Amino acid sequence: MTGPGRDAETGPEHGTGPEHGTGPEHGTGPEHGTGPEHGTGPGPQPRHPGAHPGADPGPHPRPATRPLLALAALCATLFTAAAVTVAVRHGAPLAPEQAVHHWALAHRGEPLRSVAGALTATGSGPVPYLMAVLAGLLAGRGARGRLRAVVCTVAVLAIGQAVRYGLMELLARPRPTPADWAGRASGYSFPSGHATTSALAAGLLAWGIARYAGRGPARTWCAVLALWAVAVGLTRVYLGVHWPGDVLGGWLLAGTVLSLALLLERYALPDRYAADGVPEPGGAGPV
Repeated sequence: MTGPGRDAETGPEHGTGPEHGTGPEHGTGPEHGTGPEHGTGPGPQPRHPGAHPGADPGPHPRPATRPLLALAALCATLFTAAAVTVAVRHGAPLAPEQAVHHWALAHRGEPLRSVAGALTATGSGPVPYLMAVLAGLLAGRGARGRLRAVVCTVAVLAIGQAVRYGLMELLARPRPTPADWAGRASGYSFPSGHATTSALAAGLLAWGIARYAGRGPARTWCAVLALWAVAVGLTRVYLGVHWPGDVLGGWLLAGTVLSLALLLERYALPDRYAADGVPEPGGAGPV
């Protein structure tokens, strides 16, 4: 019988009431896994920033990739423009370059001349390579990681210098007349070797310090290194051995090389990323 009599088993005392497992307190309410916050409701779903509704975000580069690509493209474009200008004019200086050169000659004297000579000497030779080695030692983790980082930093410096030398021979821009020189110089003028090398060394060491001490504490050192690289480049103009465009070209070339090197950092130093918990390219990352 299914009527309302005593033997009908559909009442609260027979398992259909809230005390028998069908109420919200028995696992069917939002607090038991069926609400939006438990993944079954119409709650908001995570989506890649900037993606259109319904679009598959897919893989995207690391946050630093796009700025580095933009910086490399900017430096390369400006350097190309400077190199084309030099080539089209057959190395002849622009009017602003001549003006700066004449100003440097008119204001050259002691003790600035000696200070400039001592400072410009640090922009070539062993000093930049010692800075590159130090950068690798600071950035690496463990003996193997440090060795690999040193090899990478020295390679970046050497490759940058090799590219600079090849472009110098290709463009063959004459230097200012030797009568105006107050320092040693050799080879053609564009781009400046001291400006390129010092900017590369400063960038590498700033990177090493940032990897060792973090970005915050490293800012002071980065500013000091940037000032050093700028000062080395300016001494080349002050000593009369380079046109200003040569120094600017060296800085732009160094900026291009450093940006590309940073883009390849995680591939060249996978041990560093593994130590920091960053997934290697193509890897699944830490679990």
